[in-house]
Amino acid sequence: MQVSNSTPRRQPPEWRVCPLCGRPIPPHLESRHHLTPKLKGGKHGPIAVLHTICHDKVHSVFTEAELARDYHTIEKLLAHPEMEKFARWVAKRPPEYRSGNRGPRRR
Repeated sequence: MQVSNSTPRRQPPEWRVCPLCGRPIPPHLESRHHLTPKLKGGKHGPIAVLHTICHDKVHSVFTEAELARDYHTIEKLLAHPEMEKFARWVAKRPPEYRSGNRGPRRR
């Protein structure tokens, strides 16, 4: 009888899936997005857990007022041409992908 001295391998934890890009989110890259910005009345509203890069993209494309008025659901965010193009592009990247580039924030 052979006895193994190796430690049993732990299974990786369950990762959430980003609703924008569809990739699994490593826990250290999770970012909570208030679908209606807190400053626009969304403090206790619904929250989506996104990849950090996806969350950064949302806030680089839309102002707080636009998010509150027109883009307060995942479906509405993905209906915007720039977000839809970004989601298709980033979906091809590994879950741990982070970009060093951040575009200017629109005001």
